Amino acid sequence: MAEGSSPLAARLSRDTDRLAEQRQIVAWRSLSTVEIARLVAGASRAARTLALAGLRARYPSASDHELTVRLAAITLGRALATRAFPELDHLEP
Repeated sequence: MAEGSSPLAARLSRDTDRLAEQRQIVAWRSLSTVEIARLVAGASRAARTLALAGLRARYPSASDHELTVRLAAITLGRALATRAFPELDHLEP
């Protein structure tokens, strides 16, 4: 068993072998702050891209602005998004 791990240690993913998971954690811990920031930024971009793709599939005739407004409602919550985008109140759910 990897150093610092125990059979009761929390799992990141149930479908990943424990040894592979421990190696991933060791690799993450070896990253610099800049490398971690790049990984997080990339994951955020990917999540935003996937969310927009889902919105495009759900609202195929929506403009880019409407998709941005709808994404704001999802990410910020409807109340805050409406403060930034008052037109949100007039969009069909």
